[in-house]
Amino acid sequence: MTSAIDTMRERFLASGDDADLPIVDAHHHFWDLTHNYHPWLCDRPRIAFRYGDYEAICRDFLPDDYFALAAPHKVVGTVMMEGEWDPRDPSGEARWATALNERCGFPNAVVGQIWLDRADVALVLREFHSTPLVRSVRHKPKAVPREAHTASFAAPGSMRCDRWREGYALLAQTDLMFELQTPWWHFAEAAELARDFPGVTMIVNHTGLPADRSDAGLRGWRDALAMLAGCPNVHLKISGIGEPGVRWSVERNGPIVRDALTIFGIERCMLASNFPVDSVVVSLDALFSGFKQMVAGRLPRERLALFHDNAVALYRL
Repeated sequence: MTSAIDTMRERFLASGDDADLPIVDAHHHFWDLTHNYHPWLCDRPRIAFRYGDYEAICRDFLPDDYFALAAPHKVVGTVMMEGEWDPRDPSGEARWATALNERCGFPNAVVGQIWLDRADVALVLREFHSTPLVRSVRHKPKAVPREAHTASFAAPGSMRCDRWREGYALLAQTDLMFELQTPWWHFAEAAELARDFPGVTMIVNHTGLPADRSDAGLRGWRDALAMLAGCPNVHLKISGIGEPGVRWSVERNGPIVRDALTIFGIERCMLASNFPVDSVVVSLDALFSGFKQMVAGRLPRERLALFHDNAVALYRL
């Protein structure tokens, strides 16, 4: 029997109407700060953050909150990204998310928090491997500002750190993917990692963080993205492209999205919200509507891939 989502897909492919477009949000967060500890959201003083003041998101954000903001868009599935949970209990967030799914049906997949250079990495990976909702893990490797970066950069905790790479190598023994969040000037290290471990799927978060919108900055970002796109085991999440103190807009972000799609190809890209984090700079309705506007000229099957099908395939939903 054809499922409701299959019917929705077929309706959209026939109509091309954005009102019929099913969405899998491939990168968002849920958190319950009343009961759980996320240091960056619970502790004071607040940490330095790339969007500036983030006090507005330091509150509970659960499925009912998300779907109230997502209307009128047809979000049919979600992938919950780790939210820097209490490091004393690295697998606790995945257990909490599993219980949340059992109560309300969301999230449909989870990205777990990992520290690849910690002594307990093998144990945590085993716990994630045995947790059915966990499809991927994220560890933000050591990074430095662009002006401090050199071609030989290899600090402890970085992608060239032997201990960190030993942890990464363990991923090949599981079916877990790796989510990479790092500035684009570290993409040479990421490309080395992707080539050295071709059996591990790498998913670049937040479009490679194109924060510098100068001509030189965007040229560097495009070149770095093109280099990494040469690795067939790398995919790209188009999300998290807000700017501090600037409201998110199609005018400012449309060129970023179109360049990313041209460089990586639609078949390896997903559009995602990064909510509630990106609520600092945009509403969820404006974000999804903006993404739809940016790709309006694409064929219905391409738009369906970006908003739904690619995430379903990659995260085995």
